[in-house]
Amino acid sequence: MIHRSIARALAIAATLLAACGEALAGAEGAAPVSGRKEEASYRNGTYTAEGLYGGLPSRLTVTLTLAADRIQAVSVRTHATDPTSLDYQRRFAEAVPALVKGRPIADVQISKLAGSSVTPDGFNEALARIREQARRR
Repeated sequence: MIHRSIARALAIAATLLAACGEALAGAEGAAPVSGRKEEASYRNGTYTAEGLYGGLPSRLTVTLTLAADRIQAVSVRTHATDPTSLDYQRRFAEAVPALVKGRPIADVQISKLAGSSVTPDGFNEALARIREQARRR
């Protein structure tokens, strides 16, 4: 009886750990860009770029600080005037630092985050521009 209980508890724990790993791998948030690991080094510094997305288009301004190819700080400035868009942008801007701070810039690609599925497109565009600005040539 005890052995079955332990075996069942271990099976449940393994299932939960696997589910957590899948969720962290890309269901919502930051995930490495598959098959696109960049080998370049980036210059330390603070960079700013704008990213456009959506049909209006909407835009975000992203400022981040790099050191040793890792994101040390990030902020997202919102520009929306439509209340619904502004809400998505603000929630996104509040959530993104926890996902990207400390990560290598080459590995960051944001997917759906804080209920927003298109705002990350603007962030990713700005991030691509920042990578280009910071790339060591």
